[in-house]
Amino acid sequence: MSKQEGGCCEPLPEAPLAEEQAAELATVFKALGDPVRLRLLSMIASQGDGEVCVCELTPAFELSQPTISHHLKLLRQAGLVDSERRGTWVYYRVRPETTERLTAALADVTGERRAATV
Repeated sequence: MSKQEGGCCEPLPEAPLAEEQAAELATVFKALGDPVRLRLLSMIASQGDGEVCVCELTPAFELSQPTISHHLKLLRQAGLVDSERRGTWVYYRVRPETTERLTAALADVTGERRAATV
């Protein structure tokens, strides 16, 4: 017998994170679940001018350039970064709309938004 059948608890009025939104965010969090990708995103986001060349990222890792490119591709597919080819090099920048969505989702989950409005 579940708690709801026994009348112990009322059903929750709404889920703070809809099923579709959870699936979408899971893709983004999955991309961030790798330490290399998390470091790459951090390095890109910390640039004063907002973008960084792949040639600046590669030396920070003991990985080959194709491996770094693969990780950057996964960050692009997750919508975390955009890229632009300039001649031989590719430049990356963070997509603020995605990071803002992540911030908002985490605030909802932790209740920070509700606490701030009460």
